Amino acid sequence: VCPSAALPHPAGCDPCGPMNPLDVLPSFGFLFDIDGVLVRGKTPIPAAKTAFQKLVNSQGQFLVPVVFVTNAGDCLRQKKADQLSHILGISQDQVMMSHSPLRMFKRYHPKCVLVSGQGPLLDIAHDLGFSQPVTVEMLRAKYPLLDVVDHDRTPGVLVSLSVVLFGEPVRWETNLQLIIDVLLTSGYPGNPYHHENYPHIPVLACNMDLMWVAEAQSPRFGHGTFMVCLENIYKKITGKDLKYEALMGKPSELTYQYADYLIRAQAAERQWKQPIRTLYAVGDNLMTDVYGANLYNRSKTWIQNELASSAATHCRSVLVCTGVYNPHTEVPLDTKESRTEMVFHGHRDFRFDPGLVEPDHVVPDVNAAVDLIFQLENFVPN
Repeated sequence: VCPSAALPHPAGCDPCGPMNPLDVLPSFGFLFDIDGVLVRGKTPIPAAKTAFQKLVNSQGQFLVPVVFVTNAGDCLRQKKADQLSHILGISQDQVMMSHSPLRMFKRYHPKCVLVSGQGPLLDIAHDLGFSQPVTVEMLRAKYPLLDVVDHDRTPGVLVSLSVVLFGEPVRWETNLQLIIDVLLTSGYPGNPYHHENYPHIPVLACNMDLMWVAEAQSPRFGHGTFMVCLENIYKKITGKDLKYEALMGKPSELTYQYADYLIRAQAAERQWKQPIRTLYAVGDNLMTDVYGANLYNRSKTWIQNELASSAATHCRSVLVCTGVYNPHTEVPLDTKESRTEMVFHGHRDFRFDPGLVEPDHVVPDVNAAVDLIFQLENFVPN
């Protein structure tokens, strides 16, 4: 019988009789932010365990498709999955890092790419499908005079055909210098600059967050700040704008489109025949989680036909109050241009729109979010 009289009965469910298992096939999926929703730093948020007990059956299998979407990009998916193991055992295929959509850019995979960021960069690049990644440190070793580090090394030959920015590096000055060298020499660092080489070789960037919340009293510079530095140096030298082949990480619509693809892949693997109609993005940040969900609804421009098949019709945002969201903070108005850019993580390619930071629902925590979504979907798991 229907296990909860407090929730509406699903279509086809007889309150006094058995439920047909076909009636509980999900037509929706969850996109969970991690920090501020499931954990704070390394500490689990208590509501998360309760919420996830409702999302799995007695065998530990998910009852609905779930993807964990984070703007982090300094580790492999498996490490992030392991970090969540204290809440629930999940597969790395359910984890989406800021760089995960790069799997779809297969035309760049066989080419030599310069990668910038922190963590196991070569492992990350290989895991994404790149066969010839080169780190800034490797480039520095090949061309020591470019960084004025070791004059005894002999420069080698290296050609970079594109640049991939995974996240903020440790040594900003070295990365900025050598990335500019690669861009202004069309991938032949060590050669003279040629300003007429425009547009420059492709640049793909992950995670546009201008600032991030740390244990310090004030926010710390994020990868978006590094990108601002790179963009302004390039324009100061050339007089032209740095162009991106792709921007990914929340709130980019590409990130939500790829998350939708992963949701549908999970449903297909479980042989759930019910089409996925709605995505629910559960997060704690108006300017990333909510903005990205609303942007997905406005934009249906797919970069890959592989993503376009049977896409979800809507992405609904559910804002929780356990992270950075403060219900007493006023949303900036678009008339305050400079303030707006700072609050909205500052990337020049995303114009602030007040309509895109309006959440569909606001709830106390992730457990309340799961209850609400089950109720909205008339979904009562067996």
